[in-house]
Amino acid sequence: MDSSMRVLLVTAVCCIVSYLVCGIPFGKILGKRLGNVDIQQAGSGNIGTTNALRVAGPKVAALTLLFDLLKGTVCVVVARYAIPAWGYCGPASAVAPGAPGDWLVVFVALASLYGHIFSPYLHFHGGKGIATGVGILFGYFWPLALVHLGIFIVLVALTRYVSLGSIVTAGLVPLTMYLAFPSMGVGALALWALLGWTVVWAHRSNIRRLRAGKESKLSFSKRVTTKDDD
Repeated sequence: MDSSMRVLLVTAVCCIVSYLVCGIPFGKILGKRLGNVDIQQAGSGNIGTTNALRVAGPKVAALTLLFDLLKGTVCVVVARYAIPAWGYCGPASAVAPGAPGDWLVVFVALASLYGHIFSPYLHFHGGKGIATGVGILFGYFWPLALVHLGIFIVLVALTRYVSLGSIVTAGLVPLTMYLAFPSMGVGALALWALLGWTVVWAHRSNIRRLRAGKESKLSFSKRVTTKDDD
Protein backbone atom coordinates (compact mmCIF):
# COMPACT_ATOMS: atom_id res chain seq x y z
CA MET A 1 0.00 0.00 0.00
CA ASP A 2 1.46 3.39 -0.95
CA SER A 3 1.80 6.16 1.61
CA SER A 4 -1.11 8.30 0.38
CA MET A 5 -3.54 5.40 0.59
CA ARG A 6 -2.24 4.51 4.03
CA VAL A 7 -2.78 8.07 5.25
CA LEU A 8 -6.35 8.12 3.91
CA LEU A 9 -7.10 4.73 5.42
CA VAL A 10 -5.84 5.72 8.87
CA THR A 11 -7.78 8.99 8.65
CA ALA A 12 -10.95 7.13 7.64
CA VAL A 13 -10.60 4.72 10.57
CA CYS A 14 -10.07 7.66 12.95
CA CYS A 15 -13.19 9.35 11.54
CA ILE A 16 -15.36 6.25 11.97
CA VAL A 17 -14.13 5.52 15.49
CA SER A 18 -14.50 9.17 16.49
CA TYR A 19 -18.03 9.31 15.10
CA LEU A 20 -19.01 6.25 17.12
CA VAL A 21 -17.29 7.39 20.32
CA CYS A 22 -18.68 10.92 20.18
CA GLY A 23 -22.11 9.53 19.41
CA ILE A 24 -22.31 8.06 22.92
CA PRO A 25 -25.20 10.01 24.54
CA PHE A 26 -23.73 10.62 27.98
CA GLY A 27 -26.46 13.09 28.92
CA LYS A 28 -29.19 10.54 28.32
CA ILE A 29 -27.26 7.75 30.06
CA LEU A 30 -26.40 9.86 33.11
CA GLY A 31 -29.93 11.28 33.32
CA LYS A 32 -31.38 7.79 33.54
CA ARG A 33 -28.73 6.38 35.88
CA LEU A 34 -28.38 9.30 38.29
CA GLY A 35 -31.60 11.27 37.89
CA ASN A 36 -34.04 8.56 36.86
CA VAL A 37 -35.26 10.78 34.02
CA ASP A 38 -35.11 10.69 30.23
CA ILE A 39 -33.84 14.12 29.28
CA GLN A 40 -35.06 13.62 25.71
CA GLN A 41 -38.63 13.68 26.99
CA ALA A 42 -38.52 17.13 28.61
CA GLY A 43 -37.21 20.62 27.98
CA SER A 44 -35.62 20.93 24.55
CA GLY A 45 -35.28 17.16 24.26
CA ASN A 46 -31.57 17.73 23.75
CA ILE A 47 -28.98 15.38 25.30
CA GLY A 48 -26.48 18.15 26.08
CA THR A 49 -25.44 19.96 29.25
CA THR A 50 -28.05 22.73 29.27
CA ASN A 51 -31.03 20.41 28.95
CA ALA A 52 -29.45 17.99 31.43
CA LEU A 53 -29.32 20.89 33.91
CA ARG A 54 -32.93 21.89 33.25
CA VAL A 55 -34.31 18.36 33.50
CA ALA A 56 -31.97 16.36 35.74
CA GLY A 57 -30.09 18.93 37.82
CA PRO A 58 -26.54 20.26 38.33
CA LYS A 59 -24.84 16.93 39.10
CA VAL A 60 -25.99 15.25 35.90
CA ALA A 61 -25.27 18.45 33.94
CA ALA A 62 -21.71 18.73 35.27
CA LEU A 63 -20.92 15.11 34.43
CA THR A 64 -22.53 15.47 31.01
CA LEU A 65 -20.38 18.52 30.33
CA LEU A 66 -17.23 16.69 31.42
CA PHE A 67 -17.83 13.57 29.34
CA ASP A 68 -19.06 15.44 26.24
CA LEU A 69 -16.01 17.69 26.37
CA LEU A 70 -13.57 14.84 26.96
CA LYS A 71 -14.84 12.67 24.13
CA GLY A 72 -14.13 15.45 21.64
CA THR A 73 -10.70 16.13 23.11
CA VAL A 74 -9.63 12.49 23.23
CA CYS A 75 -10.68 11.73 19.66
CA VAL A 76 -8.78 14.69 18.20
CA VAL A 77 -5.67 14.07 20.31
CA VAL A 78 -5.58 10.41 19.26
CA ALA A 79 -5.97 11.41 15.60
CA ARG A 80 -3.17 13.96 15.85
CA TYR A 81 -0.78 11.16 16.80
CA ALA A 82 -2.30 8.19 14.97
CA ILE A 83 -2.43 9.77 11.49
CA PRO A 84 1.24 10.81 11.34
CA ALA A 85 2.49 7.69 13.18
CA TRP A 86 0.54 5.07 11.22
CA GLY A 87 -0.24 7.02 8.06
CA TYR A 88 2.76 9.18 7.31
CA CYS A 89 5.11 7.10 9.49
CA GLY A 90 6.52 10.43 10.59
CA PRO A 91 6.36 13.07 13.34
CA ALA A 92 3.18 14.66 14.65
CA SER A 93 4.19 17.95 13.01
CA ALA A 94 2.94 16.52 9.68
CA VAL A 95 -0.64 17.29 10.75
CA ALA A 96 0.04 20.28 12.99
CA PRO A 97 -2.09 23.41 12.43
CA GLY A 98 -0.88 25.08 9.24
CA ALA A 99 0.98 21.98 8.02
CA PRO A 100 0.03 20.34 4.70
CA GLY A 101 -1.79 17.50 6.48
CA ASP A 102 -3.74 19.61 8.99
CA TRP A 103 -7.01 19.10 7.07
CA LEU A 104 -6.92 15.37 7.91
CA VAL A 105 -7.30 16.09 11.62
CA VAL A 106 -10.08 18.58 10.87
CA PHE A 107 -11.98 15.78 9.12
CA VAL A 108 -11.71 13.76 12.33
CA ALA A 109 -12.88 16.81 14.30
CA LEU A 110 -15.90 17.11 12.01
CA ALA A 111 -16.68 13.39 12.37
CA SER A 112 -16.50 13.78 16.15
CA LEU A 113 -18.92 16.70 16.14
CA TYR A 114 -21.33 14.95 13.79
CA GLY A 115 -21.25 11.87 15.99
CA HIS A 116 -22.53 13.98 18.87
CA ILE A 117 -25.15 15.90 16.89
CA PHE A 118 -26.30 12.93 14.81
CA SER A 119 -25.83 10.08 17.28
CA PRO A 120 -26.08 6.63 15.65
CA TYR A 121 -27.43 5.33 18.96
CA LEU A 122 -30.42 7.72 19.02
CA HIS A 123 -31.70 7.40 15.46
CA PHE A 124 -29.31 10.21 14.40
CA HIS A 125 -30.58 12.70 16.96
CA GLY A 126 -28.27 14.09 19.60
CA GLY A 127 -26.86 17.23 21.16
CA LYS A 128 -26.10 20.65 19.73
CA GLY A 129 -22.36 20.27 19.85
CA ILE A 130 -21.04 23.14 21.95
CA ALA A 131 -19.36 21.08 24.72
CA THR A 132 -17.99 18.51 22.28
CA GLY A 133 -16.94 21.34 19.98
CA VAL A 134 -14.96 23.05 22.73
CA GLY A 135 -13.44 19.67 23.59
CA ILE A 136 -12.38 19.32 19.95
CA LEU A 137 -10.67 22.72 20.14
CA PHE A 138 -8.87 21.68 23.32
CA GLY A 139 -7.57 18.63 21.50
CA TYR A 140 -6.50 20.66 18.48
CA PHE A 141 -5.04 23.82 20.04
CA TRP A 142 -5.91 24.44 23.68
CA PRO A 143 -5.19 28.22 23.79
CA LEU A 144 -7.86 28.75 21.13
CA ALA A 145 -10.27 26.63 23.14
CA LEU A 146 -9.70 28.91 26.13
CA VAL A 147 -10.49 31.94 23.96
CA HIS A 148 -13.80 30.43 22.87
CA LEU A 149 -14.58 29.30 26.39
CA GLY A 150 -13.94 32.84 27.61
CA ILE A 151 -16.25 34.32 24.96
CA PHE A 152 -18.95 31.83 25.92
CA ILE A 153 -18.66 32.52 29.66
CA VAL A 154 -18.77 36.30 29.21
CA LEU A 155 -21.84 36.19 26.97
CA VAL A 156 -23.72 33.80 29.25
CA ALA A 157 -22.78 35.85 32.33
CA LEU A 158 -24.06 39.03 30.68
CA THR A 159 -27.25 37.63 29.14
CA ARG A 160 -27.97 34.33 30.97
CA TYR A 161 -28.71 32.84 27.56
CA VAL A 162 -26.58 29.72 27.11
CA SER A 163 -27.78 29.39 23.54
CA LEU A 164 -26.61 32.90 22.62
CA GLY A 165 -23.15 32.20 24.01
CA SER A 166 -23.05 28.92 22.10
CA ILE A 167 -24.16 30.44 18.78
CA VAL A 168 -21.68 33.32 18.86
CA THR A 169 -18.82 31.13 20.07
CA ALA A 170 -19.41 28.56 17.33
CA GLY A 171 -19.93 31.13 14.60
CA LEU A 172 -16.54 32.70 15.33
CA VAL A 173 -14.58 29.47 14.85
CA PRO A 174 -13.39 30.10 11.27
CA LEU A 175 -12.35 33.66 12.13
CA THR A 176 -10.38 32.76 15.26
CA MET A 177 -8.81 29.78 13.48
CA TYR A 178 -7.62 32.07 10.68
CA LEU A 179 -6.29 34.65 13.14
CA ALA A 180 -4.42 31.94 15.06
CA PHE A 181 -3.08 30.20 11.94
CA PRO A 182 -2.86 32.60 8.96
CA SER A 183 -0.94 29.97 6.99
CA MET A 184 -3.72 27.40 7.27
CA GLY A 185 -4.98 26.21 3.90
CA VAL A 186 -8.34 27.21 2.48
CA GLY A 187 -9.58 23.60 2.66
CA ALA A 188 -8.86 23.25 6.36
CA LEU A 189 -10.42 26.66 7.09
CA ALA A 190 -13.52 25.66 5.13
CA LEU A 191 -13.84 22.51 7.22
CA TRP A 192 -13.52 24.53 10.43
CA ALA A 193 -16.20 26.89 9.12
CA LEU A 194 -18.45 23.91 8.43
CA LEU A 195 -17.82 22.63 11.95
CA GLY A 196 -18.64 25.94 13.63
CA TRP A 197 -21.65 26.73 11.49
CA THR A 198 -23.04 23.23 11.97
CA VAL A 199 -23.24 24.03 15.68
CA VAL A 200 -25.05 27.28 14.81
CA TRP A 201 -27.45 25.30 12.60
CA ALA A 202 -28.08 22.87 15.46
CA HIS A 203 -29.28 25.86 17.51
CA ARG A 204 -31.88 26.93 14.91
CA SER A 205 -34.80 26.36 17.31
CA ASN A 206 -32.99 28.46 19.94
CA ILE A 207 -32.52 31.23 17.37
CA ARG A 208 -36.27 31.21 16.70
CA ARG A 209 -37.03 31.43 20.43
CA LEU A 210 -34.44 34.19 20.95
CA ARG A 211 -36.02 36.23 18.17
CA ALA A 212 -39.47 35.65 19.66
CA GLY A 213 -38.31 36.49 23.20
CA LYS A 214 -39.26 33.02 24.44
CA GLU A 215 -35.83 31.49 25.08
CA SER A 216 -35.22 30.11 28.60
CA LYS A 217 -32.50 31.73 30.66
CA LEU A 218 -29.88 29.84 32.64
CA SER A 219 -31.17 28.58 36.00
CA PHE A 220 -29.56 26.18 38.46
CA SER A 221 -32.74 25.60 40.46
CA LYS A 222 -35.68 25.57 38.05
CA ARG A 223 -36.66 22.11 36.73
CA VAL A 224 -38.79 21.31 33.71
CA THR A 225 -40.86 18.19 33.14
CA THR A 226 -42.54 18.97 29.83
CA LYS A 227 -41.29 19.60 26.32
CA ASP A 228 -40.57 23.14 25.15
CA ASP A 229 -42.66 24.71 22.42
CA ASP A 230 -40.64 25.43 19.29
